[in-house]
Amino acid sequence: MNYTGSDGEMNFFHKLLSRTVSGKVKGNDVSLLFTNGRMLSNNLPKLPVPPLKKTLEKYLRTVKPHLNPDEFRNTTEIVKNFGAPGGSGEKLQKMLEDRAAKKENWLSEWWLDNAYLGYRLPLVVYSSPGLVFPLRNFRKESVMEEQIEFAAKIILGALDFKKLIDGNQLEPDKLGESYLDMSQYYRLFGTIRTPGPNCDELTLNPDSRHIIVAHNNQFCKVDVIHKDGSILTPENLVSALFKAVAITTHVSPPVGILTTQNRNTWSWAYAELIANPDNQLSIEVIKKALFLVCLDKEMPELGAPNRQTVAALQMIHGGGSFGNAGNRWYDKTIQFIVGMTGEVGLTYEHSPAEGPPVATMMDHIMQFINKLGHQGMEPGDTISHLRKDGVELLEFKFNSDVKKAIEIAKRDLDMLVKDLEMTCFTFEDFGKSSLKTLRISPDSFIQVAIQLAFFRIHGEPGAHYESASTRKFKDGRTETIRSCLPEVVTFCSTMLDTKASDKDKYSLLLDAIDCHKRYAIEAVNGEGIDRHLFGLKLLAIKSGMDLPSIFLDHGYVRSSHMRLSTSQVNAKCDSFMCFGPLVPDGYGCCYNPRKTTINFGLSAFNCSPTTHSSQFRESLERSLRDMYTLLFENQKAKL
Repeated sequence: MNYTGSDGEMNFFHKLLSRTVSGKVKGNDVSLLFTNGRMLSNNLPKLPVPPLKKTLEKYLRTVKPHLNPDEFRNTTEIVKNFGAPGGSGEKLQKMLEDRAAKKENWLSEWWLDNAYLGYRLPLVVYSSPGLVFPLRNFRKESVMEEQIEFAAKIILGALDFKKLIDGNQLEPDKLGESYLDMSQYYRLFGTIRTPGPNCDELTLNPDSRHIIVAHNNQFCKVDVIHKDGSILTPENLVSALFKAVAITTHVSPPVGILTTQNRNTWSWAYAELIANPDNQLSIEVIKKALFLVCLDKEMPELGAPNRQTVAALQMIHGGGSFGNAGNRWYDKTIQFIVGMTGEVGLTYEHSPAEGPPVATMMDHIMQFINKLGHQGMEPGDTISHLRKDGVELLEFKFNSDVKKAIEIAKRDLDMLVKDLEMTCFTFEDFGKSSLKTLRISPDSFIQVAIQLAFFRIHGEPGAHYESASTRKFKDGRTETIRSCLPEVVTFCSTMLDTKASDKDKYSLLLDAIDCHKRYAIEAVNGEGIDRHLFGLKLLAIKSGMDLPSIFLDHGYVRSSHMRLSTSQVNAKCDSFMCFGPLVPDGYGCCYNPRKTTINFGLSAFNCSPTTHSSQFRESLERSLRDMYTLLFENQKAKL
């Protein structure tokens, strides 16, 4: 792969990317912008520390819907004391401002360590999202050929995207006129998360030239890039995949299922596994791979309502030990998944990147595939074009402790698979084009509809998280948009009041949409409250202070129990992202607003008797239609 910058720039770039991150964000100092083949100095601003007074004012607004009047008065007094001159809030604010003055990004290292690498629950369902590509239809009489051919196209598309990255041809992302931090793209390929007893380790291997093909719970190393940087031809790649399938014809014990465990449990099993030198060598090959390609068998029957949901479950957890969960290595950042009947997509380990860069990669792959067509996809003479070890089966040996750990992991995962239920669908009544004609923000409209859907089912507001990108700043990741705002709750209660007039409902809906939009703008500009409060709380813990009462109060606890975990992940193609709920009695809701439709991925847990994704779908569709009709009819009346 060619690089158009100087050798000095290339060496500096790879030196940064090849660092190992262990509970820190050393690799995150790669904050570079690329355009037209030139590496530009990144002049993005540093993430600000919001004024404490403004954060506390916003905080009180967002906790009010979750408290009764007496509780709110008590919370107001606690907040007042926290922010008083000479109080603990003022001391912590000064400490945070001092940290921000010394760091490129005061949050990024803490966030990676606490939100990701220090997170101990399983990656599956709880952390790693799934991304469903446009569904395919593989013919039964030639399913293996079509499965392998399409997998080859995905590989070539991904390598073409990596070529843009390595050649500095990736167009910088922008939000309005603002450039966005691009460092997440440079951590997509060759990255691995390795389990540790209390905190995991993130390692980047951007110079790798091989991938891993998973089939029948076995793993093959496949060289896809030659020493001169050229990529394997399509026909030889197809041949290599056929060879990988040919040497993995029998189903092996699912060693990959160990990666679905609680991180501390997996850390112990990992130590047992690598005690064998052969296992350690195989895992090192997986670690250094650019990505995984999982050639799956059919999914078990999970009672999914439609094919979109089957695909989503396949991307999230593979169907458990009776399905494809052992045909994964969930620590790897990118795992492309190609099912036998045309369910295609990926799952990704969340710590290196957010959804938008992954969706951009997917769009590029799909565009590449559409241009490629069937040209040059017949098998070729792989052996003559590859080194003799170009396709290599990785060997694993299990002692009794590892075998027992695999059985425990199968049991634990199957319980989680049984608990997660999903409903994925395309809302076909309208999309973002129609919403824009009504002169409103499509995202704010959808967010208010999500809260209305919850309110309609549960008769009360639900703490509501929406992810906002802070990539306008160096090493920016995310901030929380607290969509359950007082104005949104007022609209919801009025909308469900049969005695309220349409005029009042219309006015309150516009107010709710406007307030959400303002909060979203503030969040992407580094003026949210959740990351700020997180920093203050962490400083109190690290400095040995008694934890301030604000973090123990009902307002903080209830408003942080996000029963609605939502995210908009835009993509050009007909796809959607999906993930599990944040809390046991909550919902996950990811959506891709397209011109004339909206794709939704909804999830809930069966362990909660009060939540179900199919019921939420019904309520959400009704809310979207009712709100649209309200806007359309009232704007028509004005005309």
